[in-house]
Amino acid sequence: FGEPLGPSFELFLKLIFYICKMKKTLFIIGLGAIVACSNPSGENKDTSAVVEKFYGEKIENNNIEEYSSVKAEVENNGTSTAKIQGEILSTCAKKGCWMELKAGKDTLMVRFKDYGFFVPKEGAEGKTAIISGEAFFDTLSVELLQHYAEDAGKSSEEILSITEPEYVVAFTADGVIIQE
Repeated sequence: FGEPLGPSFELFLKLIFYICKMKKTLFIIGLGAIVACSNPSGENKDTSAVVEKFYGEKIENNNIEEYSSVKAEVENNGTSTAKIQGEILSTCAKKGCWMELKAGKDTLMVRFKDYGFFVPKEGAEGKTAIISGEAFFDTLSVELLQHYAEDAGKSSEEILSITEPEYVVAFTADGVIIQE
């Protein structure tokens, strides 16, 4: 019993001690990560924020008017300077130079002031947009409607089926926010 252990056995014991120490360290790190990621208050916090992308003049996302009151002002005065919001139905697939916006029960043709800015050509459909500018009645000619249909990638049959002009509420936006 009094014989010294060989150098290889001592090395083996040091290796076992080192492995146990590493397991303990990994256990402490893992436990710390679990505690750091836990929610001790039990609240379900929503950390996702609405991302807003701006086009044209930078506008604020407050003081948004109800579309019905803007439409009534257009009907009474012919025009209304306003900020409204709605769902993007489509955008110009060629340049992003117009978009169709669902506001109330209407679909608005939104163009951009002085052709000065563009919105994404794809991927905006279904997103919420806030637009600021001027609402007015407009007659969209057959040629213009066919041009928009072509920009939107409609088939030749769909384009040629457009034979009547449309009298619509239109909007010239000087600023747009698209919420992601």
